[in-house]
Amino acid sequence: MMEERANLMHMMKLSIKVLLQSALSLGRSLDADHAPLQQFFVVMEHCLKHGLKVKKSFIGQNKSFFGPLELVKKLCPEASDIATSVRNLPELKTAVGRGRAWLYLALMQKKLADYLKVLIDNKHLLSEFYEPEALMMEEEGMVIVGLLVGLNVLDANLCLKGEDLDSQVGVIDFSLYLKDMQDLDGGKEHERITDVLDQKNYVEELNRHLSCTVGDLQTKIDGLEKTNSKLQEELSAATDRIFSLQEEQQQLREQNELIRERSEKSVEELEKELELQIGMKTEMEIAMKLLEKDTHEKQDTLVALRQQLEEVKAINLQMFHKVQDTESSLQQKDEAIASFEEKINQVMSSMKQMEERLQHSEKARQGAEERSRQLQRELGCRSGALQEQLSQLQGQCSSLEKELKSEKEQRQALQRELQCEKDTSSLLRAELQQVDGLKRELRALQDEKAELQKVCDEQEQALQEMGLHLSQSKLKMEDIKEVNKALKGHTWLKDDEATHCKQCEKEFSISRRKHHCRNCGHIFCNTCSSNELALPSYPKPVRVCDSCHTLLLQRCSSSTGS
Repeated sequence: MMEERANLMHMMKLSIKVLLQSALSLGRSLDADHAPLQQFFVVMEHCLKHGLKVKKSFIGQNKSFFGPLELVKKLCPEASDIATSVRNLPELKTAVGRGRAWLYLALMQKKLADYLKVLIDNKHLLSEFYEPEALMMEEEGMVIVGLLVGLNVLDANLCLKGEDLDSQVGVIDFSLYLKDMQDLDGGKEHERITDVLDQKNYVEELNRHLSCTVGDLQTKIDGLEKTNSKLQEELSAATDRIFSLQEEQQQLREQNELIRERSEKSVEELEKELELQIGMKTEMEIAMKLLEKDTHEKQDTLVALRQQLEEVKAINLQMFHKVQDTESSLQQKDEAIASFEEKINQVMSSMKQMEERLQHSEKARQGAEERSRQLQRELGCRSGALQEQLSQLQGQCSSLEKELKSEKEQRQALQRELQCEKDTSSLLRAELQQVDGLKRELRALQDEKAELQKVCDEQEQALQEMGLHLSQSKLKMEDIKEVNKALKGHTWLKDDEATHCKQCEKEFSISRRKHHCRNCGHIFCNTCSSNELALPSYPKPVRVCDSCHTLLLQRCSSSTGS
């Protein structure tokens, strides 16, 4: 941690020194494309990240230097405008991008040194974000704040709109700080020794970064190869599973078609039979209601007739007694006449009662009244007529009893038929329940079919995503291999080793300066290396020589054509 703090402090000194020298030559006004300014922000980001604690959340691990910078608005109210502006930028999606935007705005306000001094003065708040041996917690932090005060003389015009601050790679370009030993002043021996030591430290840091990068790339290549083999095995297993599921789905479709046809036929037949049975049942119910109504009416009529029969029997008994009385009254005429008058009055009263009770026997009662008036003369004839009426009434009663018995037998037969209909209706209900069970099984089979179809669609989508992921991983492996070849095959040529241009072989001078090709590492003049291309190891287009430019263009055209 001490060596890292010392290296970062030396880097900050050099970056600020180079930035001030370049700004003085350009008139103290800088924009976002100025290379020393970009390198200053990269070094500043490394200083703020040194010793930063890792915060774990339910999403994953978070390690960002924007958290400490947010404390400034609580300690210094003037910095609230910067935090609000950073929060309102829609193109910033990550905390790293917001932290870089905060540094841009603080430098443009010429308050970067003041804000960091406020942070370092409150180390009890910084201890939540940094380790105890971090650069911001030690004396080197105060030294860096003192160095940043010199940047207040600069005017920075930085535009944050359109800048992709989230995906920038913070890699330090040490070539800006490597100096030619021949350009040093011979009279300042102490400064030359310190510069040489600084260059030695930077070269060691560069070598460490390169070795770490090569190791990471090699582990990534091994991991991608293992992932590729696993994905191929999973792809073959998934294809076999899909074929088997498709066969099972075809069989289930055929079985569903057969079951559906059978169920439809059985349902149609049962519906027809049910309609017939329902019609017959309604007809039977109507007939039963009519029969019950007729039987009730006949029973009422029978009761009335029985009452009339009892009354006629009573009248006959009375008449029989009267006949006996008339025989006895023959002997005693005088007494008989009085008794006859009384009996006639009784018969008259009884006949009046019969007229009120019996409407169907009016004629019989009228004849009885007439015969009662002539009882003395026609007593024998009337007794025979009464006996005939009694026999007729008895015949009517017997016929009514026979009809009642036949009605009862018909009712019993109808009840038996109704019981049979109820049994058939219960059987039909059981068959309907079976049909409902078949319908439920059909629905379950349809649901299972839909689930299988959904699983099949998901597996097809997974296969497509696996194929896309496989192709992307192959492209990434090719890019990583090219970067690895570029790192292993090309060596970065030192400025001291080259005195002439690699292509035109012209000698370098003050007007013809040296420029490195970022692809092959050789040194060329400005005329032979004026082209720029985007390389896999650099986030932005960098300088390349003419031969590398044509070679890379041919590779790009061949890859796009294939």
